[in-house]
Amino acid sequence: MTAAATTRTRVGWWERLPVPARIAIVYGAARVVTTGFFLLASALSGPGSRYGVAPSLEKLALGWDAQWYWLAAVSGYPVDLPLAAGGHVAENAWAFMPLYSYLSAGLGFLLGSWGAGAVTISLAAGFGACLVLHSMLRDRIGDSAAMWAVVFFACGPLAALFQVGYAEALFLFFLFLALRCVQRRRWGWLYLLVPAMGFTRPGILAFALFLGLYGVYRFVRRRKDPLTTRDIAHLVALGGLSVVVGFAWQVIAGIVTGDPGAYLATELAWRRNWLGDSGRGFVPFDGFVEAAGFWFTRWGLGSVTGYVFLAMMVAAIGALLLFSPQVKRLGIEVRLWSASYLVYLLLVFFPQSSIFRLLVPISPLWGALAVPKSRAWRFGVLALALLGQWWWIYNMYALANTYWQIP
Repeated sequence: MTAAATTRTRVGWWERLPVPARIAIVYGAARVVTTGFFLLASALSGPGSRYGVAPSLEKLALGWDAQWYWLAAVSGYPVDLPLAAGGHVAENAWAFMPLYSYLSAGLGFLLGSWGAGAVTISLAAGFGACLVLHSMLRDRIGDSAAMWAVVFFACGPLAALFQVGYAEALFLFFLFLALRCVQRRRWGWLYLLVPAMGFTRPGILAFALFLGLYGVYRFVRRRKDPLTTRDIAHLVALGGLSVVVGFAWQVIAGIVTGDPGAYLATELAWRRNWLGDSGRGFVPFDGFVEAAGFWFTRWGLGSVTGYVFLAMMVAAIGALLLFSPQVKRLGIEVRLWSASYLVYLLLVFFPQSSIFRLLVPISPLWGALAVPKSRAWRFGVLALALLGQWWWIYNMYALANTYWQIP
């Protein structure tokens, strides 16, 4: 048999496998690689790391924010807000939504520990997210490119989130299902998915903006793609539900604690770790502007350089979403969601080391990098993704000893 025939046989064997089986193989292999990275990080972890010398995989998986989700599950949410030395509200569990925390507790009851439940949910949700991502992209960029997008997603720089006690994987699963429902105009399921997303992780207000922009898009194109009364009713109702859910946790925190600003004060407690008491409180868009001045001054480049860089970044990302042929092939739903979520981050977030993790919800954009058919390109992207994953794990879990090594 010739080499070409052997290659065709191997490719044929792969393509004959059911899509879920192919994705399971990709996802399983990716998790083995991530586990190897964690083991290497453990071997490199020293006395200066917050994890100490040679921490176990369990200790690594349940570090950082996983401790807050665990605390919410075992102790609930504080009725009396804790105060820091300066008199302002200190970090506390109200910053972490309850669904992942309590689901992990329920499953952990069967498996023997909260951590076992949390990691199992993250692993399963990550696999589910891969399945839905492939379904979202296959009709737009083809089966091969969609599978490569899954490879990039499963092996990406933040792929460690599929193996730790963070809510991101579960949120991504719900989010991808919701975007797929919008693609197929299956509105009914969204009435369940919107609350599920909203009580898993912050970001549902971005989905409200997405639904609004999608409605405008459908209205503009109503002659080519009729906008039915049914679609209008669902988009208005779901947009309203997303807004209500988006503010519900703030209301709940205010009722339980007796402080209407409890949730916002809790979120701002993390910002004080970077700015101290010099922060001006919450002002929309102010976080990124403050951060541009803060970080570029810290790097010795001056605040003005930071402001110019921020403006250029916003313009470049906007142009990419509007005009890039590869991004346009992903469909209007992915483009509008990505734009909505990035606007949401601009509105509410102060960028610091967690910015990489907070960008994970725009993961459908991996599809744009999978569109070029060059094998060299695709393997090059994969190599960079894995290199980025190791860099992130090494810094956040092996070193974990300075202010910017916080996942």
